Amino acid sequence: MATKFKFEARDASGKTVKGAISAKTQSEAVAEVRRRNLTPLDVQKSNGLGGLFSKPAGRKRGMAKRASAKKGELEEYTRQLSTMLGAGIPMLEALEILADQAESPGFAFCLDKVVESIRNGSDLSKALEPHKKVFSHIYVSMIRAGEVSGQIDIILQRLAEYLEAAAHLRNEIKSAMTYPVISLVLVIGIASFLMIGIVPSFKPVFESLEVELPALTVVIMDIAFFMKDYWYLIFGGMAAVIFGIMSACKTKRGNYIKDVIMLRVPVFGILFKKVALSRFARTFSTLIKSGVPILGAMEIVSDTAGNAVISGIVDRAKDSVRNGDSLSEPFMDSKVFPPMVVKMMAIGERSGALDVLLEKIAEFYDQQVEAEVKGLTAMIEPIMIAVMGVIVGGIVLAVFLPIFKLQEKLSGG
Repeated sequence: MATKFKFEARDASGKTVKGAISAKTQSEAVAEVRRRNLTPLDVQKSNGLGGLFSKPAGRKRGMAKRASAKKGELEEYTRQLSTMLGAGIPMLEALEILADQAESPGFAFCLDKVVESIRNGSDLSKALEPHKKVFSHIYVSMIRAGEVSGQIDIILQRLAEYLEAAAHLRNEIKSAMTYPVISLVLVIGIASFLMIGIVPSFKPVFESLEVELPALTVVIMDIAFFMKDYWYLIFGGMAAVIFGIMSACKTKRGNYIKDVIMLRVPVFGILFKKVALSRFARTFSTLIKSGVPILGAMEIVSDTAGNAVISGIVDRAKDSVRNGDSLSEPFMDSKVFPPMVVKMMAIGERSGALDVLLEKIAEFYDQQVEAEVKGLTAMIEPIMIAVMGVIVGGIVLAVFLPIFKLQEKLSGG
Protein backbone atom coordinates (compact mmCIF):
# COMPACT_ATOMS: atom_id res chain seq x y z
CA MET A 1 0.00 0.00 0.00
CA ALA A 2 1.41 3.33 -1.06
CA THR A 3 2.08 6.02 1.51
CA LYS A 4 2.22 9.75 0.92
CA PHE A 5 5.62 11.37 1.59
CA LYS A 6 6.50 15.05 1.78
CA PHE A 7 9.91 15.95 0.40
CA GLU A 8 12.29 18.87 0.27
CA ALA A 9 15.01 18.79 -2.39
CA ARG A 10 17.36 20.95 -4.47
CA ASP A 11 17.19 21.17 -8.24
CA ALA A 12 20.07 21.54 -10.73
CA SER A 13 20.05 25.33 -10.38
CA GLY A 14 20.42 25.08 -6.60
CA LYS A 15 16.86 26.17 -5.75
CA THR A 16 14.95 24.43 -2.96
CA VAL A 17 11.90 22.46 -4.14
CA LYS A 18 9.11 21.10 -1.94
CA GLY A 19 6.39 18.62 -2.86
CA ALA A 20 4.67 15.31 -2.16
CA ILE A 21 4.89 11.87 -3.73
CA SER A 22 3.37 8.42 -3.12
CA ALA A 23 5.59 5.41 -2.48
CA LYS A 24 5.55 2.15 -0.54
CA THR A 25 8.66 2.89 1.52
CA GLN A 26 10.83 5.88 2.36
CA SER A 27 13.67 4.43 0.24
CA GLU A 28 11.42 4.26 -2.80
CA ALA A 29 10.32 7.85 -2.12
CA VAL A 30 13.95 8.98 -2.03
CA ALA A 31 14.65 7.09 -5.27
CA GLU A 32 11.66 8.77 -6.94
CA VAL A 33 12.92 12.21 -5.88
CA ARG A 34 16.32 11.45 -7.39
CA ARG A 35 14.69 10.21 -10.62
CA ARG A 36 13.26 13.71 -10.97
CA ASN A 37 16.86 15.04 -11.11
CA LEU A 38 16.54 16.48 -7.62
CA THR A 39 18.95 16.17 -4.68
CA PRO A 40 16.85 15.06 -1.65
CA LEU A 41 17.34 17.08 1.52
CA ASP A 42 14.47 15.63 3.55
CA VAL A 43 11.81 12.98 2.90
CA GLN A 44 9.19 12.11 5.51
CA LYS A 45 5.69 10.73 5.83
CA SER A 46 3.05 13.38 5.39
CA ASN A 47 1.66 12.70 8.89
CA GLY A 48 5.08 13.62 10.33
CA LEU A 49 5.65 10.30 12.06
CA GLY A 50 9.22 9.06 11.86
CA GLY A 51 10.26 12.36 10.24
CA LEU A 52 13.83 13.27 9.74
CA PHE A 53 13.40 16.59 11.53
CA SER A 54 13.23 14.84 14.89
CA LYS A 55 16.46 14.23 16.77
CA PRO A 56 17.66 10.67 17.19
CA ALA A 57 16.75 9.31 20.58
CA GLY A 58 19.46 8.77 23.12
CA ARG A 59 22.09 10.98 21.49
CA LYS A 60 25.01 11.45 23.81
CA ARG A 61 26.23 15.05 23.85
CA GLY A 62 29.68 16.13 24.94
CA MET A 63 30.46 19.08 27.15
CA ALA A 64 32.17 20.99 24.34
CA LYS A 65 31.13 24.61 23.78
CA ARG A 66 33.18 25.23 20.64
CA ALA A 67 33.53 23.56 17.28
CA SER A 68 36.66 21.48 16.73
CA ALA A 69 37.73 18.24 15.07
CA LYS A 70 40.49 15.81 15.91
CA LYS A 71 43.01 14.52 13.41
CA GLY A 72 41.42 12.60 10.53
CA GLU A 73 37.85 13.20 11.71
CA LEU A 74 36.89 15.71 9.01
CA GLU A 75 38.23 13.49 6.22
CA GLU A 76 36.26 10.49 7.49
CA TYR A 77 33.10 12.59 7.93
CA THR A 78 33.37 13.98 4.39
CA ARG A 79 33.81 10.55 2.81
CA GLN A 80 30.94 9.05 4.83
CA LEU A 81 28.63 11.93 3.92
CA SER A 82 29.50 11.48 0.24
CA THR A 83 28.76 7.73 0.45
CA MET A 84 25.45 8.23 2.23
CA LEU A 85 24.22 10.89 -0.19
CA GLY A 86 25.32 8.74 -3.14
CA ALA A 87 23.27 5.85 -1.68
CA GLY A 88 20.14 8.01 -1.69
CA ILE A 89 19.95 8.95 2.00
CA PRO A 90 18.51 12.47 2.39
CA MET A 91 20.91 15.23 3.42
CA LEU A 92 19.40 15.95 6.82
CA GLU A 93 19.18 12.30 7.82
CA ALA A 94 22.79 11.71 6.78
CA LEU A 95 23.97 14.73 8.78
CA GLU A 96 22.03 13.62 11.85
CA ILE A 97 23.51 10.11 11.67
CA LEU A 98 27.05 11.50 11.38
CA ALA A 99 26.46 13.99 14.19
CA ASP A 100 25.19 11.18 16.41
CA GLN A 101 28.28 9.01 15.80
CA ALA A 102 30.88 11.82 16.03
CA GLU A 103 33.64 10.74 18.43
CA SER A 104 35.02 14.04 19.72
CA PRO A 105 32.68 16.37 21.67
CA GLY A 106 33.89 19.41 19.72
CA PHE A 107 33.02 17.85 16.36
CA ALA A 108 29.65 16.60 17.67
CA PHE A 109 28.90 20.14 18.88
CA CYS A 110 29.80 21.52 15.44
CA LEU A 111 27.62 19.01 13.57
CA ASP A 112 24.72 19.64 15.94
CA LYS A 113 24.87 23.32 14.98
CA VAL A 114 25.02 22.41 11.28
CA VAL A 115 22.00 20.08 11.60
CA GLU A 116 20.08 22.81 13.44
CA SER A 117 20.80 25.30 10.63
CA ILE A 118 19.75 22.79 7.94
CA ARG A 119 16.57 22.07 9.89
CA ASN A 120 15.79 25.78 9.87
CA GLY A 121 16.00 25.87 6.08
CA SER A 122 19.64 26.86 5.52
CA ASP A 123 21.79 25.47 2.71
CA LEU A 124 24.67 23.20 3.75
CA SER A 125 27.30 25.73 2.66
CA LYS A 126 25.64 28.47 4.72
CA ALA A 127 25.39 26.12 7.70
CA LEU A 128 29.12 25.35 7.52
CA GLU A 129 30.33 28.95 7.14
CA PRO A 130 30.26 29.96 10.86
CA HIS A 131 32.56 27.04 11.80
CA LYS A 132 35.76 28.24 10.10
CA LYS A 133 38.05 26.33 12.48
CA VAL A 134 36.61 23.04 11.21
CA PHE A 135 35.37 23.81 7.69
CA SER A 136 37.91 25.87 5.74
CA HIS A 137 37.25 28.42 2.99
CA ILE A 138 37.99 25.86 0.28
CA TYR A 139 35.65 23.33 1.95
CA VAL A 140 32.69 25.74 2.02
CA SER A 141 33.37 26.99 -1.53
CA MET A 142 33.39 23.45 -2.94
CA ILE A 143 30.17 22.58 -1.11
CA ARG A 144 28.58 25.72 -2.56
CA ALA A 145 29.71 24.69 -6.05
CA GLY A 146 28.23 21.22 -5.47
CA GLU A 147 24.89 22.73 -4.42
CA VAL A 148 24.74 24.86 -7.56
CA SER A 149 25.63 21.94 -9.87
CA GLY A 150 23.41 19.42 -8.05
CA GLN A 151 26.38 17.04 -7.66
CA ILE A 152 26.99 17.45 -3.95
CA ASP A 153 27.85 13.77 -3.42
CA ILE A 154 30.50 13.83 -6.18
CA ILE A 155 31.95 17.11 -4.87
CA LEU A 156 32.14 15.63 -1.37
CA GLN A 157 34.05 12.64 -2.75
CA ARG A 158 36.56 14.97 -4.44
CA LEU A 159 36.79 17.00 -1.27
CA ALA A 160 37.51 13.88 0.79
CA GLU A 161 40.27 12.88 -1.66
CA TYR A 162 41.72 16.40 -1.45
CA LEU A 163 41.69 16.41 2.36
CA GLU A 164 43.32 12.97 2.52
CA ALA A 165 46.04 14.00 0.05
CA ALA A 166 46.68 17.22 2.00
CA ALA A 167 46.89 15.25 5.27
CA HIS A 168 49.37 12.84 3.68
CA LEU A 169 51.50 15.79 2.55
CA ARG A 170 51.47 17.27 6.07
CA ASN A 171 52.55 13.93 7.52
CA GLU A 172 55.45 13.79 5.06
CA ILE A 173 56.63 17.23 6.22
CA LYS A 174 56.30 16.27 9.88
CA SER A 175 58.30 13.10 9.34
CA ALA A 176 61.00 15.13 7.58
CA MET A 177 61.22 17.70 10.39
CA THR A 178 60.73 15.51 13.46
CA TYR A 179 64.10 13.75 13.44
CA PRO A 180 66.32 16.84 13.04
CA VAL A 181 64.33 18.80 15.63
CA ILE A 182 64.51 16.01 18.22
CA SER A 183 68.20 15.44 17.45
CA LEU A 184 68.96 19.16 17.82
CA VAL A 185 67.15 19.33 21.15
CA LEU A 186 69.08 16.27 22.38
CA VAL A 187 72.43 17.76 21.26
CA ILE A 188 71.70 21.07 23.01
CA GLY A 189 70.44 19.29 26.12
CA ILE A 190 73.41 16.92 26.43
CA ALA A 191 75.96 19.67 25.71
CA SER A 192 74.32 22.01 28.23
CA PHE A 193 74.29 19.30 30.91
CA LEU A 194 77.98 18.51 30.37
CA MET A 195 79.07 22.16 30.25
CA ILE A 196 77.01 23.34 33.23
CA GLY A 197 76.90 20.25 35.45
CA ILE A 198 80.07 18.25 34.74
CA VAL A 199 82.95 20.30 33.29
CA PRO A 200 83.18 22.96 36.07
CA SER A 201 83.65 20.23 38.70
CA PHE A 202 87.02 19.35 37.09
CA LYS A 203 88.57 22.75 37.90
CA PRO A 204 90.03 21.64 41.30
CA VAL A 205 91.44 18.53 39.63
CA PHE A 206 93.15 20.57 36.92
CA GLU A 207 94.60 23.00 39.48
CA SER A 208 96.07 20.12 41.48
CA LEU A 209 97.82 18.73 38.39
CA GLU A 210 100.18 21.73 38.19
CA VAL A 211 100.48 21.51 34.41
CA GLU A 212 99.81 24.08 31.73
CA LEU A 213 96.31 23.45 30.41
CA PRO A 214 95.90 22.87 26.65
CA ALA A 215 94.17 25.62 24.65
CA LEU A 216 91.08 23.44 24.03
CA THR A 217 90.66 22.80 27.76
CA VAL A 218 91.01 26.51 28.58
CA VAL A 219 88.38 27.46 25.99
CA ILE A 220 85.95 24.73 27.12
CA MET A 221 86.43 25.66 30.81
CA ASP A 222 85.82 29.37 30.10
CA ILE A 223 82.66 28.53 28.16
CA ALA A 224 81.50 26.13 30.88
CA PHE A 225 81.89 28.68 33.69
CA PHE A 226 80.24 31.39 31.59
CA MET A 227 77.27 29.08 30.97
CA LYS A 228 77.12 28.13 34.66
CA ASP A 229 77.21 31.75 35.84
CA TYR A 230 74.93 33.22 33.17
CA TRP A 231 72.72 30.29 32.16
CA TYR A 232 69.59 32.38 32.73
CA LEU A 233 70.86 35.01 30.27
CA ILE A 234 71.72 32.38 27.65
CA PHE A 235 68.44 30.49 27.79
CA GLY A 236 66.47 33.69 28.33
CA GLY A 237 68.16 35.18 25.26
CA MET A 238 67.35 32.09 23.21
CA ALA A 239 63.70 32.27 24.30
CA ALA A 240 63.61 36.01 23.49
CA VAL A 241 65.05 35.41 20.01
CA ILE A 242 62.52 32.64 19.31
CA PHE A 243 59.66 34.81 20.60
CA GLY A 244 60.89 37.76 18.55
CA ILE A 245 61.08 35.70 15.36
CA MET A 246 57.59 34.27 15.96
CA SER A 247 56.18 37.76 16.59
CA ALA A 248 57.88 39.14 13.47
CA CYS A 249 56.47 36.29 11.38
CA LYS A 250 52.95 37.33 12.38
CA THR A 251 53.38 40.63 10.54
CA LYS A 252 52.78 40.77 6.79
CA ARG A 253 56.34 41.85 6.00
CA GLY A 254 57.91 39.38 8.44
CA ASN A 255 55.80 36.50 7.14
CA TYR A 256 56.87 37.29 3.57
CA ILE A 257 60.57 37.38 4.53
CA LYS A 258 60.16 34.09 6.42
CA ASP A 259 58.58 32.41 3.38
CA VAL A 260 61.32 33.73 1.06
CA ILE A 261 63.96 32.28 3.40
CA MET A 262 62.10 28.96 3.61
CA LEU A 263 62.22 28.61 -0.17
CA ARG A 264 65.95 29.45 -0.31
CA VAL A 265 67.32 27.80 2.84
CA PRO A 266 69.91 25.09 2.06
CA VAL A 267 68.76 21.45 2.07
CA PHE A 268 65.19 22.11 3.27
CA GLY A 269 64.41 24.88 0.77
CA ILE A 270 63.95 22.42 -2.10
CA LEU A 271 61.53 20.37 0.00
CA PHE A 272 59.49 23.42 1.06
CA LYS A 273 59.28 24.56 -2.57
CA LYS A 274 58.01 21.19 -3.78
CA VAL A 275 55.44 21.09 -0.97
CA ALA A 276 54.19 24.57 -1.91
CA LEU A 277 53.91 23.64 -5.60
CA SER A 278 52.06 20.42 -4.78
CA ARG A 279 49.59 22.24 -2.52
CA PHE A 280 49.03 24.96 -5.14
CA ALA A 281 48.41 22.50 -7.98
CA ARG A 282 46.13 20.17 -6.00
CA THR A 283 43.99 22.95 -4.54
CA PHE A 284 43.64 24.73 -7.90
CA SER A 285 42.83 21.48 -9.72
CA THR A 286 40.23 20.39 -7.16
CA LEU A 287 38.44 23.74 -7.22
CA ILE A 288 38.31 24.00 -11.02
CA LYS A 289 37.15 20.38 -11.35
CA SER A 290 34.39 21.06 -8.80
CA GLY A 291 32.99 23.94 -10.83
CA VAL A 292 34.29 26.89 -8.82
CA PRO A 293 34.78 29.91 -11.16
CA ILE A 294 38.46 30.45 -11.98
CA LEU A 295 38.74 33.88 -10.30
CA GLY A 296 37.11 32.55 -7.14
CA ALA A 297 39.32 29.46 -7.28
CA MET A 298 42.46 31.59 -7.59
CA GLU A 299 41.40 33.71 -4.62
CA ILE A 300 41.00 30.57 -2.51
CA VAL A 301 44.32 29.18 -3.77
CA SER A 302 46.02 32.43 -2.77
CA ASP A 303 44.49 32.28 0.73
CA THR A 304 45.40 28.63 1.28
CA ALA A 305 48.83 28.50 -0.44
CA GLY A 306 50.67 28.46 2.88
CA ASN A 307 53.47 30.61 1.45
CA ALA A 308 53.31 34.39 0.94
CA VAL A 309 55.57 34.22 -2.13
CA ILE A 310 53.24 31.75 -3.88
CA SER A 311 50.21 33.81 -2.80
CA GLY A 312 51.68 36.94 -4.37
CA ILE A 313 52.30 35.18 -7.69
CA VAL A 314 48.74 33.78 -7.71
CA ASP A 315 47.34 37.26 -6.99
CA ARG A 316 49.23 38.68 -9.98
CA ALA A 317 47.92 35.83 -12.14
CA LYS A 318 44.39 36.54 -10.92
CA ASP A 319 44.73 40.20 -11.98
CA SER A 320 46.04 39.02 -15.34
CA VAL A 321 43.00 36.78 -15.89
CA ARG A 322 40.64 39.54 -14.76
CA ASN A 323 42.18 41.86 -17.37
CA GLY A 324 41.70 39.23 -20.07
CA ASP A 325 45.36 38.25 -20.28
CA SER A 326 47.04 34.85 -20.02
CA LEU A 327 46.90 32.86 -16.78
CA SER A 328 50.35 31.33 -17.17
CA GLU A 329 52.29 34.52 -17.99
CA PRO A 330 52.71 35.78 -14.38
CA PHE A 331 53.87 32.31 -13.33
CA MET A 332 56.40 32.36 -16.17
CA ASP A 333 57.83 35.67 -14.94
CA SER A 334 58.39 34.29 -11.43
CA LYS A 335 61.46 32.29 -10.47
CA VAL A 336 59.52 30.00 -8.13
CA PHE A 337 57.50 28.02 -10.66
CA PRO A 338 59.67 25.69 -12.82
CA PRO A 339 59.33 25.92 -16.63
CA MET A 340 57.72 22.45 -16.74
CA VAL A 341 54.86 23.58 -14.46
CA VAL A 342 54.30 26.83 -16.38
CA LYS A 343 54.28 25.09 -19.78
CA MET A 344 51.82 22.44 -18.57
CA MET A 345 49.54 25.19 -17.22
CA ALA A 346 49.76 27.05 -20.54
CA ILE A 347 48.84 23.86 -22.46
CA GLY A 348 45.97 23.18 -20.06
CA GLU A 349 44.74 26.76 -20.44
CA ARG A 350 44.68 26.48 -24.25
CA SER A 351 43.17 22.97 -24.36
CA GLY A 352 40.59 23.45 -21.60
CA ALA A 353 42.15 20.64 -19.55
CA LEU A 354 43.79 22.85 -16.90
CA ASP A 355 42.34 20.83 -14.01
CA VAL A 356 43.69 17.55 -15.41
CA LEU A 357 47.21 18.89 -15.96
CA LEU A 358 47.26 20.56 -12.55
CA GLU A 359 46.32 17.23 -10.98
CA LYS A 360 49.22 15.59 -12.84
CA ILE A 361 51.54 18.30 -11.48
CA ALA A 362 50.29 17.68 -7.94
CA GLU A 363 50.83 13.93 -8.25
CA PHE A 364 54.34 14.50 -9.63
CA TYR A 365 55.34 16.78 -6.75
CA ASP A 366 53.74 14.47 -4.17
CA GLN A 367 56.11 11.75 -5.39
CA GLN A 368 58.99 14.23 -5.36
CA VAL A 369 58.22 15.24 -1.76
CA GLU A 370 58.10 11.61 -0.66
CA ALA A 371 61.47 10.90 -2.30
CA GLU A 372 62.94 14.12 -0.87
CA VAL A 373 61.81 13.20 2.64
CA LYS A 374 63.46 9.78 2.40
CA GLY A 375 66.66 11.36 1.08
CA LEU A 376 66.74 14.02 3.79
CA THR A 377 66.11 11.47 6.53
CA ALA A 378 68.95 9.29 5.24
CA MET A 379 71.27 12.31 5.00
CA ILE A 380 70.38 14.07 8.26
CA GLU A 381 70.81 11.02 10.51
CA PRO A 382 74.59 10.61 10.00
CA ILE A 383 75.07 14.41 10.04
CA MET A 384 73.36 14.78 13.42
CA ILE A 385 75.30 11.80 14.81
CA ALA A 386 78.53 13.43 13.61
CA VAL A 387 77.58 16.80 15.15
CA MET A 388 76.76 15.15 18.46
CA GLY A 389 80.02 13.21 18.32
CA VAL A 390 82.07 16.35 17.66
CA ILE A 391 80.44 18.34 20.50
CA VAL A 392 80.44 15.58 23.11
CA GLY A 393 83.81 14.25 21.95
CA GLY A 394 85.32 17.76 22.09
CA ILE A 395 84.13 18.23 25.68
CA VAL A 396 85.43 14.82 26.76
CA LEU A 397 88.75 15.44 25.01
CA ALA A 398 89.12 18.80 26.73
CA VAL A 399 88.65 17.08 30.10
CA PHE A 400 91.18 14.32 29.44
CA LEU A 401 93.90 16.31 27.64
CA PRO A 402 95.41 17.69 30.91
CA ILE A 403 95.60 14.15 32.29
CA PHE A 404 97.40 12.98 29.15
CA LYS A 405 99.77 15.94 29.46
CA LEU A 406 100.50 15.05 33.08
CA GLN A 407 101.33 11.48 32.05
CA GLU A 408 103.78 12.79 29.45
CA LYS A 409 105.39 15.04 32.07
CA LEU A 410 105.76 12.18 34.55
CA SER A 411 107.13 9.88 31.84
CA GLY A 412 109.66 12.51 30.82
CA GLY A 413 110.66 13.16 34.42
